[in-house]
Amino acid sequence: MQYSEYGTTGCQVSSVGFGGMRFDIVNESNEKCSELLEYAYDKGINYFDTAPGYCEDRSETIFKHALKKLPRDKIFVTSKIMPTSAQTAEAGVEAVKKSLKTMGIDYIDFFHVWCLRKMEHYYDAMKPGGLYEGLLRCQEEGLIRHIPFSSHQTGAEIKTIVESGNFAGVLLGANILNFPYRWDGVEAAHDAGCGVVAMNPLAGGAIPTHEKELSFLAKDGFSVTESALRFMICCPEITVTLNGFTTREHIDTACKIADTGKPFTKEEISEIKKQLGKSMNSVCTGCGYCKKCPQEIDIPSYMQVYNDHHLFGKSDEEMTKQMVFENSWGRLVGREGDYEKCVECGICEEECTQHLPIIQRLKEFSKWK
Repeated sequence: MQYSEYGTTGCQVSSVGFGGMRFDIVNESNEKCSELLEYAYDKGINYFDTAPGYCEDRSETIFKHALKKLPRDKIFVTSKIMPTSAQTAEAGVEAVKKSLKTMGIDYIDFFHVWCLRKMEHYYDAMKPGGLYEGLLRCQEEGLIRHIPFSSHQTGAEIKTIVESGNFAGVLLGANILNFPYRWDGVEAAHDAGCGVVAMNPLAGGAIPTHEKELSFLAKDGFSVTESALRFMICCPEITVTLNGFTTREHIDTACKIADTGKPFTKEEISEIKKQLGKSMNSVCTGCGYCKKCPQEIDIPSYMQVYNDHHLFGKSDEEMTKQMVFENSWGRLVGREGDYEKCVECGICEEECTQHLPIIQRLKEFSKWK
């Protein structure tokens, strides 16, 4: 296992983290699920991430069963609360205490301001008497040790937040498919001296289920899925890569990558960018040249969402469901311009390095309302 310091906290954390939202709660008891955390610790993982609500509100309870048996001073436990769920400092303190009680522990190492989807959420958390103030109180009392934030925002917004100096680190979504779109946020956090934790390294399961289409990602004897994990786990800018483990085999795979994998070279990364366009024919690579829209439509974000339809052949029904997520939690939250504002001026298509039919693709979003 590889270990590195989480930002400037002094905490030496494993490059593979345990994401506590993929337990098999349908077929297994809380006690049985908790055995996965013990197994992960034995394999060298010391960073364990959970939150209220995960796994139908069972995840923190599952953690409790395992934390009774694990050496508390050798592991790092995280949890979270949303500004929308804790509008006051008092509510933030109560959220921390509730998670502590549920997990049966005295302190939480990293407690996140959870799920910032737009700057308004950040400002809400930072207001006088707001969530952040409550977390500072908990930190002073020793109930939590460090305060990071979890974000689904653009790189520019993440940069603004990390440069405020208020947070020890950031949790964000990044993987080998979306890194051209996400990497500015990763680099901004890393350059600011923050810990950088990546979630969804397998694109929510899209990579393992589409290995044939993504065969060009396989490198140096690793499978497509293993290469995607290697891309994140071995990346110098990423402190911890969270994996949502359901089986021991999942843990074995991730730990094998941490033990044997090496970072992708700049040349390999450049080639992947080319392949994403070449092999997939008309896939948006997230270069951002189309941002000159006079209607302020966030075309790069829309084209990244469209990739899921184009790349993986998602049906209209699947895309309709996905759009609910994207507008509430994902890549389309807080965007200034809606696709319906398009006046077909053609500027975006003139700028597009992939020569994509952007105007036509924007029209297709009307089918997925």
